[in-house]
Parts: sequence; C-alpha cells; structure tokens
Amino acid sequence: MSSAPALAGARADARPPFDRILLLVLPAAVFMLALFVYPFLYGLWLSFQTKEGGALANYIHFFTTDNLYPTIWITLKLALPATIINVGLSLPIAYRLRRKSRFQRWVTTLLVVPITLGTVLVAEGMLIYFGPKGWLSQFVQLIHLYDGPIRLTHNFWGVLISLVISGFPFTFLLILSYITGIDPVLARAASTLGAGPRQQFMQIYLPLLAPGLAICFCLAFVQAFSVFPSAVLLGSPAGPTRVISIAAYEAAFEQYDYALASAIAMIMGAVQLLIVVAVLGLRKAFYRGPVAGGKG
Repeated sequence: MSSAPALAGARADARPPFDRILLLVLPAAVFMLALFVYPFLYGLWLSFQTKEGGALANYIHFFTTDNLYPTIWITLKLALPATIINVGLSLPIAYRLRRKSRFQRWVTTLLVVPITLGTVLVAEGMLIYFGPKGWLSQFVQLIHLYDGPIRLTHNFWGVLISLVISGFPFTFLLILSYITGIDPVLARAASTLGAGPRQQFMQIYLPLLAPGLAICFCLAFVQAFSVFPSAVLLGSPAGPTRVISIAAYEAAFEQYDYALASAIAMIMGAVQLLIVVAVLGLRKAFYRGPVAGGKG
C-alpha cells in the first residue's frame, strides 16, 4: 500500500522543471499581439464595415473601379523587377566579397551607405542628378552623346531606380551573411577533386544558398511592394506610378473611408502573400532537385 504514494511522488519528481527562460518570450509575444496581430485583425474586421451594400462591398468596389484594381499590376511591375535586379546584383558581389579582408570591409561599407540615407534624401539626390536639368543630363549633352534632356524622374524609371538604390544594401547584406556562413572547406575539398570556380559555385554555393536566396527575395519584394515615398516624389502618382499604397492613402486621408482603405491594405497583403508562397514553393522544388537526382 505504501508503494503507491511513493510511485506517485516519483512520477511527480520525474516531471521536467519549468524553464524560466521561456518567460523571455513573453515580451516578444506581447509586442507581436500589440503591434501586429491586433492591428491586422482590427483592419480585417474594419474592411467589412461598409457604408452601404454587403460585407464584401469594399472589395467589389476595388476590383470594379478603373483607377483602383490596376494599382496591383502597376505595383508588381515596379516591385518584381526591382527585387530581381537587387538579388541578381547582390549575389555575384557578395560572392566575390565572401572572404574577410580589409578590402571587403571598405567595399561593404560603401555599398550599404544608401540604407542610412533614407528614402526622402535618396529621392532628393536623384532629382538633382537624374532630373531633366540634372548633372547626368547636362553631362550627356556636353559630350554630345544625347541631344534632348534625359527623363529619369517623375516616371516609372525614377521609381524603379530609387527602389534599386534603397533596396540593394538590404539584399546585399542578407546574401553576404548567408555566403559567409558556408564553410569554405567544402569549396576547397571540391577543388582538390578537380572542380573549377564555376563548378564550385553551381554545385556547392548555389544549392546551399537557395533557401537563403528565397527568403531574401521574399523580404526584398515585400519591402519594394510597399513603396510609397518614391512613387510620390520620383514618380507620377496620378498616372504610371499610382501604386496600391497610394490608393490606400487616398481612401483613408482624402476620402476618409477607413473601411475601404483597410480593404485595400488586406488586398495588398494578400498579393504579397501569394508571391511569397510561390517563391517558397519554387525554393522547395529547386532545393530538392539535386537530392532527387542523386537518388535516381
């Protein structure tokens, strides 16, 4: 009879003690609830609070209004090329700078300077340099390379260049951190087996970088898709660069229709989520390809 209480006490003692380190997660959880989860749920609820019509009236209004639904395609035409350019430029540069040296530190510092300037300062500099009477236009005319003024501001190209300038340091630092985390012993072992630099990159670095490149692409795309200051300062907000964030701003602060603005924000998030899911799906297919091929 006395063995039963002893067994119960042994079972109680066998339970793992509460890890107090988990309490450190509590501030982060409160932060996420206060600054992300609650605003998102409130915005989602608000998007269905229409002045007239059914609960989906705001969404129907967006997709049936000529100056609203095209903003999705306009924003994609800016965000996708900017993201592809930034990732495409960052990968070879980061690959060349993967070895730590004084040269790497200086070049890295120069490449990440634009991230410290901010969107407004970058836009002001572009207006001075790329404007119709800017330094670039005057120099090209001076050497008689092009007669008319070069228009790289207040149009599609001005916004795209701004997204590349402001987004490149972000993607470069991410890819550089991924590449420097790959053990160089793998490349040296491949070289002893006769693999050249191109084969080392294609067979070792690129497969190992595939998950990181996909995450980098997604983060850079989300950053570029939410473009607003560049589209206003360097684009044509009422024309070719009327992005979806401008439509949400006008609905909220010009029409004072916060429900419609919330619906546009939800659509904006849904488009971003679709692209992110598609990229992560391609990453899984690409990353498993060499493994499947090896088994065959």
